[in-house]
Amino acid sequence: MDKLRIRGGNTLSGEVPVSGAKNAALPELCAALLTEAPVTLQNVPRLRDVTTMRQLLENMGVQTRTDEPGSVTLRAPDTLRPEAPYDLVKTMRASVLVLGPLLARFGHAKVSLPGGCAIGSRPVDQHIKGMQAMGAEIVVEHGYMVARLPAGRSRLHGARIATDMVTVTGTENFLMAAALAEGETLLENAAQEPEIGDLAEMLIAMGARIEGHGTSRIHVQGVDRLQDCTHRVVADRIEAGTFLCAVAATGGDVVLRHGRADHLDAVIDKLLEAGAEIEAGRNAAGDFIRIRASGRLKAQTFRTTEYPGFPTDMQAQFMALNCISQGTSKVTETIFENRFMHVNELVRLGAHIQTDGKVAVIEGVQRLSGATVMATDLRASASLVIAGLVADGETVVDRIYHLDRGYDQMEAKLRAIGADIERIS
Repeated sequence: MDKLRIRGGNTLSGEVPVSGAKNAALPELCAALLTEAPVTLQNVPRLRDVTTMRQLLENMGVQTRTDEPGSVTLRAPDTLRPEAPYDLVKTMRASVLVLGPLLARFGHAKVSLPGGCAIGSRPVDQHIKGMQAMGAEIVVEHGYMVARLPAGRSRLHGARIATDMVTVTGTENFLMAAALAEGETLLENAAQEPEIGDLAEMLIAMGARIEGHGTSRIHVQGVDRLQDCTHRVVADRIEAGTFLCAVAATGGDVVLRHGRADHLDAVIDKLLEAGAEIEAGRNAAGDFIRIRASGRLKAQTFRTTEYPGFPTDMQAQFMALNCISQGTSKVTETIFENRFMHVNELVRLGAHIQTDGKVAVIEGVQRLSGATVMATDLRASASLVIAGLVADGETVVDRIYHLDRGYDQMEAKLRAIGADIERIS
């Protein structure tokens, strides 16, 4: 099992390319199920979760090929088997995203209940209720969601879907299903993340009729069929935010190529309040974010919430920054109940953190001390890497397969801007 060995103390400088967003690439791979025509995705990140999703689709009968690094073409024939087995679904909760496209195009699906990081319950009941509102009959048996259209119906029908909570994968599932449903679908309380807007733009390129994406009310007018398209995956705002926190912690001057500042408002606001200098814009090479930092920054209190608020996927990384910042901060996690599992590992590195339910209080210290720590989930892995970059001596981060699920060659990118980091087996 691979580990990362980090020797802390180096400032970071140079340029880092931001990869395509995992949370956009995964639903967009599933969107290829909506048509028999070829779909090409560009700027696809090289991640374990992307590999798993491709394996899942190939297991159904989808033909996939890598045209060049970062470019994947998929073709879903009419003869594919609309089943997502447990062995492929258990490691990745995003696998539930095949449910909507399969139901919309084939009229039936059998999808294992999903897995993923152990950061809290992520119930699929909202997915089921939404599909039922569109006319599907769904039962959960033997660990599978078994869905089909009722006798005499060949298509889902449009509906008003108002979820009990904001759900990103739920919104994505409904968006894909509604694209081929009969009539109009109105999604209320829809998630507003940039990755959902990117999926909607891809579906529109395929011929879907969608309005309101990027807001909490999305209108979809179903069409009879979708066509081929070529789509470029949006840049990963969480990867960009992670590198911003790393530079803020270590000090330095780094440009993030392809970074979208307009997708990171809440994080950038906190970094500016902490004392970092940030500029963003667009040049001949595309979007960029530049961050400069020196010395200890000021600790920041924040509360995670749905987009456009502070993202739960950035909580652990910013907490690592708070650990070595000046002052005391309070972090409130409102999205997932088990998302403080990195706290004990940060404490092993010398951080001063107390937790009480959904609240963590961090007293900043001048320095951390290297140790062996264990990653417990994807974003926790990133927080431990950031802590290792500023800790005295050597830090070893174990179980980095979590990191590989969501970061495209993180250690190589960090090494290129001055970090002393290497992967060991």
